[in-house]
Amino acid sequence: MTAATRQAGAARPGLNAVTLLGVLGVVYGDIGTSPLYAFQTSIAYFHHKGIVPWEVLGLLSMIFWSLVLIVTVKYVMVVMHADNRGEGGIMALTALAQRVVPGPRARKVLGLIGLLGACLFFGDGMITPAISVLSAVEGLEVSTPQLAEVVLPISAIVIIVLFALQSRGTASVGKLFGPVMVVWFVAIGLFGLLAILKNPMVLLALSPTYAFAIVAHEPIVAYFTLGAVVLAVTGAEALYADMGHFGPKPIRVMWSGFVLPSLALNYFGQGALVLANPDAAANPFYLLAPSFLQLPLVVLATAATVIASQAVISGAYSMAQQCVQLGLLPRLTITHTSAAEEGQIFIPQINTLLALGVLALVFAFRSSASLASAYGIAVTGTFLCTALLAAVVFHRQFHWSRARALAVFGPLAVLDILFFTANLAKLPEGGWVPIAFGLFLLAVMTSWQRGRDLLLARWRQDSLPLANFLARLPRSRIIRVPGIAVFLTSTPDYVPGALLHNLKHNKVLHERVLFVTVSNEDVPEVAQAERCGVEQMAPGIYRVMISYGFMESPNLPRDLESLRGLGVDFDPMQVSYFLSRDVLVPASVPRMPLWRQWLFLALARNAISAVDFFRIPSDRVVELGVRVAI
Repeated sequence: MTAATRQAGAARPGLNAVTLLGVLGVVYGDIGTSPLYAFQTSIAYFHHKGIVPWEVLGLLSMIFWSLVLIVTVKYVMVVMHADNRGEGGIMALTALAQRVVPGPRARKVLGLIGLLGACLFFGDGMITPAISVLSAVEGLEVSTPQLAEVVLPISAIVIIVLFALQSRGTASVGKLFGPVMVVWFVAIGLFGLLAILKNPMVLLALSPTYAFAIVAHEPIVAYFTLGAVVLAVTGAEALYADMGHFGPKPIRVMWSGFVLPSLALNYFGQGALVLANPDAAANPFYLLAPSFLQLPLVVLATAATVIASQAVISGAYSMAQQCVQLGLLPRLTITHTSAAEEGQIFIPQINTLLALGVLALVFAFRSSASLASAYGIAVTGTFLCTALLAAVVFHRQFHWSRARALAVFGPLAVLDILFFTANLAKLPEGGWVPIAFGLFLLAVMTSWQRGRDLLLARWRQDSLPLANFLARLPRSRIIRVPGIAVFLTSTPDYVPGALLHNLKHNKVLHERVLFVTVSNEDVPEVAQAERCGVEQMAPGIYRVMISYGFMESPNLPRDLESLRGLGVDFDPMQVSYFLSRDVLVPASVPRMPLWRQWLFLALARNAISAVDFFRIPSDRVVELGVRVAI
């Protein structure tokens, strides 16, 4: 994503072939590979007692109308109108919701909802590569049953290679994503169409009456089947999350004109095949293709699932970067893999965590059918969080009446609740995995946030007010030496600890002193003209405020150079950066639970240094350490 696409009011890519191909490659990889396992998993709820035609039609109707209501109505027609300066996704939506509600308590509740949705998104980021790659490679069993033994090893190799290549970036392979997905959607749509032509009665399932009929006749089975039907709409959140890349129009055009028809044709084709041959329910996706095309389809499906996995992994990097900027995670190593595309980043800590998690899921569940039990809870939980936040934004920011907001989001929230509660039945079979992972991440983020708040309060308690220091400075005998000293401080009204330690030991003050405070705004990107603010506090002493959006990576030396345009004589070759190296130790009387204290201290010790995070030249850094009890 270029910087321009994230600026408020900046022009997004036009509606052209390149943009539409990019939308296919980035946005629709996840939902586009759902036909590999969604219908197969759903039909298993009826397969044990023999498949009845009206049940197949009812199931197809449930899948089709889930695509229409969740993706088309909820996301494409409604939620995508709520953008934070062009950026979408649950963190951007959370920032919007918190901005429009009064009172800190309401903002805290909305923040927790958004935080939970973000944590569940990370759970989805682990399960998607595992189930997608497994379901694709399992096609080998259909074309060549003797290869069943190598499904797990091949899946593991594909996953290891996928994560090993992340550090190289996606610029080169990204150009292939769109064309591959075009071939994928054309192929699955064509195979489905051929099966439909042999049994056109399956098109009766376009009527929602068949979905209501299955609910009326078998309400219990229909309810629990929702836990599998939701697999057909996994990836819907990507339409909203990737809105900042392309803008809403290309996403809407490709969904309505190409992706939805291809998916519908394939699902209905699988249904037609099962109606004609109930035994095909074992793997209806691959059996749709002629036998001589099944092996090439496995190769194409593997490529498509790698693309789907890549989109989710890249999304996890972006989400982690946003959480770091919003103070929800400690500083992480963020590497930019492209000089032209700012949004192409690599975070090794997240990459390692995801890779180990995906491999563990593959070897623990061993098949896509088993892994489907773990899939769904993370997705539906994020759906529900998005619906709640969007209702607040549309009521407060777009001035919808309570009645209108309830009329639109009420039914959608009910549908999300049905999907979510239906998936709770999967808890003993593996559904606990994304819940446990999400709760672990929630504990990490809330502990880090709480520890930072306590640390900030401790600094304010022990620090000297800046106004008092400046008032005493003219009467002091402190020697001013040539050069520029930059002191980073998160509390602009107090003297940085590094300055006090420098005065205590070196007894000098530089001719020009900059107190620099970095703030993170609840917008995707701060305009360059609004990046820096400077205020002269005393002769040669300045307070500098530098702001970043939650989608940006800080570059402090670059942005400090812009001070020359604001009247500050700034020479990068004369700068020394003074940083406080705080050694955190447990307090004798802790102010948060011991497990939170332990977790916060562990996170703080493993966070990357401010030197690396702010891209400060290491040969210009002076670090002064102090022990802080927390």
